[in-house]
Amino acid sequence: MDVLYTAVATANGREGRAVSSDGLLDVTLAPPKSLGGNGQGTNPEQLFAAGYAACFASALSVVGRAAKVDTSEASVTAEVSIGGNGRGGYGLAVVLRVELPVELQGESGRALVEQAHQVCPYSNATRGNIEVELVVE
Repeated sequence: MDVLYTAVATANGREGRAVSSDGLLDVTLAPPKSLGGNGQGTNPEQLFAAGYAACFASALSVVGRAAKVDTSEASVTAEVSIGGNGRGGYGLAVVLRVELPVELQGESGRALVEQAHQVCPYSNATRGNIEVELVVE
């Protein structure tokens, strides 16, 4: 791989802090109440959801530019779920909800979303590892 950028962050567990090497990201971590925590901080699933949504929106922009289509009004919401994997560990599942402007709705918009799913680094990293559902709205 031809590395273009490397992000570095350090965390000290689900309850504590996560900090990027440049200090721009500095968040308190806490499990959500539904997992027995106090809910007084963000959690890894939220951070993953935010990263995946932003990355997928960027990939959609890349494929839109290549197709000479304006995707700037599109938005991506990532829903990241965590649960038992049936083997004593935990797994993730993702639903990506892509809201397209009216002029991009239909088959051509769906094709752009599918193409973005092939370009997005998060999609490529998770493919075959976790279930990712694409919902085009």
